[in-house]
Amino acid sequence: MKKTKSKAAPAPAPAPKAAPATIAVATPKAAAKPAAKRPAKKKALVATPPVAKPSAPVVKAGAPAPLVTVVTAQIDIGFGNTLYLRGQGSGLSWDRGIALTCADDNLWTITLPETARPIIFKFLVNDLTWSAGSDYVVQPGGAITLVPTF
Repeated sequence: MKKTKSKAAPAPAPAPKAAPATIAVATPKAAAKPAAKRPAKKKALVATPPVAKPSAPVVKAGAPAPLVTVVTAQIDIGFGNTLYLRGQGSGLSWDRGIALTCADDNLWTITLPETARPIIFKFLVNDLTWSAGSDYVVQPGGAITLVPTF
């Protein structure tokens, strides 16, 4: 075999002066691959009844809200008494009264369903004693607060 002459390696260059310190930024490592899934052992299938999902209520977009009429009376008729309303329109009758809800000591209220015509009515105490004066009138979809006298 032939011998080769090797040259001496050149001396390394002198180290440069210290450079300003730099902040090392960690680079994200490649995400590890998930381990290969082993095939699951087969289990005996058991028939289960399907679970019914509750259905959400259907709301029509743009459906106008019904125009309810609110009638309020400011009167103290005494403990144990009830204020009634009789009239015509929105389910009222002159023959049988509808009880108002006592909201406070001297505040009675009722919400009447939607109607196309004005509502004509009078108040009664215990559906027996009529209020004094003429009939009251309220437009559909309106709200009225009255102080009846007996």
